[in-house]
Amino acid sequence: MDQNRNNTLSHKEIMQRYAELVKKFTPKSKLAQGCLRSFWVGGSICVLGQAIADIGAAWLKLTSTAASSLASVSLVFLTALLTGIGVFDRIARYAGAGTVVPITGFANAMVSPAMEFKPEGWVLGTGAKMFTIAGPVLVYGISASVMVGILYHFIRW
Repeated sequence: MDQNRNNTLSHKEIMQRYAELVKKFTPKSKLAQGCLRSFWVGGSICVLGQAIADIGAAWLKLTSTAASSLASVSLVFLTALLTGIGVFDRIARYAGAGTVVPITGFANAMVSPAMEFKPEGWVLGTGAKMFTIAGPVLVYGISASVMVGILYHFIRW
C-alpha cells in the first residue's frame, strides 16, 4: 500500500511537470517580427491605394471622390485577382493582419469562400458562399446606412 502511495504524484507536482512540458514545446513568440511585417505590408497596400488615387486625380483629372473610388475598386480587383491565382494567400501568411486591415481583407473574404465552394456549382457554390463572411458585413452596412438616412431625413426637417 505504501509503495503505491509513493508512486503517485501530488497535484502540485503534476502541475509543475505540465508547466515544464508546456514551456519546452511552446514555440517562441515572434510578435515583434509579425508586427513589423504587418506594418510594412499593410502600409505598402495603403501607399499603393494612395498612389492610384493620386494618379487618377492628376493624370485622369478625376475629382477627389472619383479618384478615391478608383483606388478602392482597383485594390479590390487586384486582391480578387491575386486571391484567384493563389498569390494573396502567401502574402497574407507572411504579413498577417497587414493584409486584413485595408480594403483588401474584404475582397479576400469574398473571393476565398467562392473559390472553395466552386465545385458545388455557380449558384449554390460560388454565388451562395461568396457572401458567407461578407454577407453579415453587407447587411449591417446597408441597414445602418438606411437608418442613418432616415434619421438624417427627420433631423433635417
